[in-house]
Amino acid sequence: MSERIEQLQKLLETDPNDPFCLYGLAQEYGKEDDHEQAVAWYDRTLEADANYCYAYYHKAKSLDELDRTEEARETLERGIERAQAVGDEKALGELAGYLDALT
Repeated sequence: MSERIEQLQKLLETDPNDPFCLYGLAQEYGKEDDHEQAVAWYDRTLEADANYCYAYYHKAKSLDELDRTEEARETLERGIERAQAVGDEKALGELAGYLDALT
C-alpha cells in the first residue's frame, strides 16, 4: 500500500464521506492498476456526492481496464446525465467523448 493511500485513509477517519478523499483513494488505486479497488472507491465517491462528475469518467476507465465495457458505457451515460444536470460543460464533453470512443 502506498504512502499516499495511507495518508488518504487517515484523512477519511475524520470525515468518512469526504468525496475529495474518496476520489483520491480511487485515483491512487487506479494508478497502482488495482482497478477493482478503484471502482469500489469511485462508487463510494459517487454515494457521497453524485455530482462528482469526474468520478464517473475515471470509474469508466477502470471498468474498461477490467474489460467491463458495458458497465463502463452505463457509467458514462450516468455521468453525462449528472454533468448536464449540474451544467458542467467540461466534464460533459469529456464524458461524451469517451463514450463515443467506447462505441
